[in-house]
Amino acid sequence: MTDKTYAVTELVGTSKDSVANAIRTAIATAHGTLRNLDWFEVVNIRGNIANGEVSEFQATIKVGFRYEK
Repeated sequence: MTDKTYAVTELVGTSKDSVANAIRTAIATAHGTLRNLDWFEVVNIRGNIANGEVSEFQATIKVGFRYEK
């Protein structure tokens, strides 16, 4: 096993359905731009309210992507 170096970036994913979908949205979007995504950490969960109901979930996550040697 070799040593690895990671960069970390913070993203906010959104979904009208669930926190899990908000996380998946952020990761899927990052996957389109970044290579070697290895892990994520949930930093914050929040949402929007409209007419007394949850209208959107927001998940702030940190993703780690490995530098290539």
